[in-house]
Amino acid sequence: MKTAKLAKSYRIDDGKHFRLKDFDPADTGLWDSPESAAEKLQKDIARMADLQNKLYAQDRWAILLIFQAMDAAGKDGTIKHVMSGVNPEGVQVHSFKAPSEVELQHDFLWRTTRHLPERGHIGIFNRSYYEEVLVVRVHSKLLENERIPSSLVTKNIWDERFEDIRCFERHMERNGTVIRKFFLHVSKQEQKRRFLARLEEPKKNWKFSAADIHEREYWDDYQQAYEEMIRHTARKHAPWYVIPADNKWFTHLVIAAAIVETLEDLGVAYPEVSPGKRRELQAARKLLEKK
Repeated sequence: MKTAKLAKSYRIDDGKHFRLKDFDPADTGLWDSPESAAEKLQKDIARMADLQNKLYAQDRWAILLIFQAMDAAGKDGTIKHVMSGVNPEGVQVHSFKAPSEVELQHDFLWRTTRHLPERGHIGIFNRSYYEEVLVVRVHSKLLENERIPSSLVTKNIWDERFEDIRCFERHMERNGTVIRKFFLHVSKQEQKRRFLARLEEPKKNWKFSAADIHEREYWDDYQQAYEEMIRHTARKHAPWYVIPADNKWFTHLVIAAAIVETLEDLGVAYPEVSPGKRRELQAARKLLEKK
């Protein structure tokens, strides 16, 4: 399967009619095993490294990759695995947990805006401003911590936040930041299996948190929140990719393909050397050859 075809199968450019139930968390496309996909994944990781070097050298575009998911869907491992071949100097990774007291004193976009990638770089948000229409929506009492004037907290607040996010992402796109958003779609059964593995395997005990079990009780609420989020914020310039996450090897394969496709579409290339610069390089060569 070609890289572009693989990625586009899970891309949502217009969420108007999006339904989460139409996407199978256990889907593996035309691939039947990790072994069958391994060579393709390694080629894409190598291709990504080459394209990232050109992105960095060209210094015009910035890439923002956003990862959202339920607990145990594999965000951390995906970021580590898929980005294993890129130059760390050109990548900036930020994980967003519960907001700090300082962050709560600002608007909901403030804490993430401060960490947007600079030109020539790939920025990765492990969770993001989308938490404000996910966990804050499921646990609406969290809005009280944000100290928003009560007159502004109306029944329309989620629609207003969707609008704010759409405008923000359009602004970023118009200024050279390409946004790609990944929802790692894991099933409730697979999440349970992974939680049990964290309990049963000593080397994974550190990953377990009782809070994860508590959040699992709100599974249906989160599924509805994710569906609404994608429906209202999937746009051609800032698409969502709904990635099957029950099989981690396939998750890695699709996300790597999507990133390669994005970089290829930009046509990134090493800057052309001007005649003056070329003369300077030739002079430097002659000088070095004399010594």
